[in-house]
Amino acid sequence: MKKISLPLLIFTLVAITTSCRKDVIKNLEGNEGIVYITEHDSTANFSNYQSFKIADSVSVVKDGRLVGRESTAYDAALIAAISQIMAQRGFQLETNQGKTPDLGINVSRITTDYTGVVSYNDYWGGYGDYWDPFYWGYGGYDYYFPYSFGIYTFREGALSVDMIDLKNPDTTTNKLKTVWTGLARGTGIFNTANVNEIVQSLFSQSTYLQQ
Repeated sequence: MKKISLPLLIFTLVAITTSCRKDVIKNLEGNEGIVYITEHDSTANFSNYQSFKIADSVSVVKDGRLVGRESTAYDAALIAAISQIMAQRGFQLETNQGKTPDLGINVSRITTDYTGVVSYNDYWGGYGDYWDPFYWGYGGYDYYFPYSFGIYTFREGALSVDMIDLKNPDTTTNKLKTVWTGLARGTGIFNTANVNEIVQSLFSQSTYLQQ
């Protein structure tokens, strides 16, 4: 009886699995590429909160720094969508300017630029396999790079919704506790057409967020 080594068996199974599996990331389209992350304070009982209020502008954070606040058409649509779903969950929008709501909601648009170095000799080592030089009239030729590396930059965007407990301030440390955060990352998050779906997705992951 022929023995099959475990490493060979594992490699074979992986090869079969990956060859038959659809490339999920590659086939994502539009807002399918958005990732939703939610977290909350496990000690918080949201039924104890009655009222809420959302900041009328959105924080703009770039590379870890607050650069200002804005109120664009996108921001207004986002604030309206959050207000609507909070009302659907049984919370009351506090409209009295002289009264402190139980929950305060801050919304932030976050962008981060990343810069790195890529080795052309490694990264594009198989470039000729994708585009044979014959295509350009140079059959039998090969590609090479007279330079060894290059610089690249890409930007990542995120949307953060933070819910602050204003009902129970810590008067000893002068701190307010965040009881819920919803984070959306990926392509299309700053598209106004996707606002309602983004908000619905964040709150759908948070069924405990109910008055």
